[in-house]
Amino acid sequence: MSTSLPAARPPRLRFAPSPTGSLHVGGARTALFNWLYCRHFGGTFLLRVEDTDRARSTDESTRAIFEGLEWLGLAWDEPVVYQGANLARHQADADRLLAEGAAYRCFCTTAELAERRAEAEARGGAYMYDRRCDRLPADEVARRVAAGEPHTLRFRVPDGETAWHDVVHGRIAFPNKDVDDFVILRSDRTPIYNLAVVSDDVAMGVTLVMRGDDHIPNTPKQILLYEALGAELPQFAHLPMIHGTDGKKLSKRHGATAVGDYRHLGVLPQAMLNFLALLGWSPGEDREVIDVHELVARFTPDGLLKKAAVFDPQKLDWMNGQHLARLSPDAVAALAAPALETAGLATAADLLGPRRAWFDQLLAQLVVRSRSVDDIARQAAPYFGTEVAYDGDAVAKHWRKDAAQAAALLAAARDALAGLPEWTAAAIEPALRDAAAARGVGAGKLFAPLRVALTGSAASPGMFDVLLLLGREVALARIAAALHLLNGEVR
Repeated sequence: MSTSLPAARPPRLRFAPSPTGSLHVGGARTALFNWLYCRHFGGTFLLRVEDTDRARSTDESTRAIFEGLEWLGLAWDEPVVYQGANLARHQADADRLLAEGAAYRCFCTTAELAERRAEAEARGGAYMYDRRCDRLPADEVARRVAAGEPHTLRFRVPDGETAWHDVVHGRIAFPNKDVDDFVILRSDRTPIYNLAVVSDDVAMGVTLVMRGDDHIPNTPKQILLYEALGAELPQFAHLPMIHGTDGKKLSKRHGATAVGDYRHLGVLPQAMLNFLALLGWSPGEDREVIDVHELVARFTPDGLLKKAAVFDPQKLDWMNGQHLARLSPDAVAALAAPALETAGLATAADLLGPRRAWFDQLLAQLVVRSRSVDDIARQAAPYFGTEVAYDGDAVAKHWRKDAAQAAALLAAARDALAGLPEWTAAAIEPALRDAAAARGVGAGKLFAPLRVALTGSAASPGMFDVLLLLGREVALARIAAALHLLNGEVR
């Protein structure tokens, strides 16, 4: 059966994070898939903060989730729903299930349940509630309630089987005998997760529940609650888990897992969106670098994958570089200028003002060699100031291996450059090539020690571009400094 079409009702999907921490990669991927589905099919993307865990939920975490979604551009379409504000409805739904015979009061204490669970495990079996409180006479139940005896409400799981067609996995079925009579309302009359979720999804008119496949065991319980409440069932789509490159569930041992961490590492939001979209979904045609508009156009459930996705940080770095190179010069400059200011190289006002033309030329050379804005800032360092920091490996390979020849080649380059009537690529290139030929070597032999002298590194943009960016005065000063060091070693 094709899954590419939305339900008959207008699509309404929700992202429902718990505010107990930052927006993590898995949550961001779930939010993105829900958002893409809504944007592709003209649906409504909803945000619900599941803050019923009062002990762990914080305003700081809520803000972090909002900021992560806003950074990614995943705007929600209706006011945020806070689950904790719906307590009265949750209680009313639970009481209704009790009144209609779909639930019953359970007076078993936590200690008693723990003891029975331990006994079952000691026998090597799985613990299932034995429904002893469902067998209590009505007058005894009434007496214990009147006496104020603490109790929970348990859902009475019917006989049979609970099955659904999962958009990702196809038909999934659970024998109801394997589903425990689960608690829906605690003794303090706060709802258990499954009841609160169903109550809220019904109230919000959710038509498709798209979430991680770790929620599959919850789904039969939730379907039974939908049916008991007489509510229309949504579709379900359970997304594959995200693993690290070692094949294990993604966690902090694999590095950063919070979206905000990647933002501070210089990852672009459009690159993060692209990367997340490919964790469990395929656009077909072996496409990898895709902007958000094309993601919206291409996203259908047919591309959702069953197998676990792999979060590869190196792939994210590469993808970030691809999106960085796609930006307009103005966009790159706006991102890079503050990064260079933070690095202490120049002020953003200077780079975006008086030195803008030169700055654009520098960025044009660096952006194609960078995978992040921080990478641009690192590579830009040699183009500021009069001195340069030398990379030890570059010095060892291109200077110290034959210091006398390196010094001679640098002197030849200095003489050729110092006498130029104009500082242009058209003048610089033949002068340096002629200088190399006069020494009986290829131009590359001269460029290698010269590159180290000018940038401190064995890798850089093209030699003529480097010289133009540095200017005559700085370039000659750096060659002189290098010769001073080399001649000291030659002596």
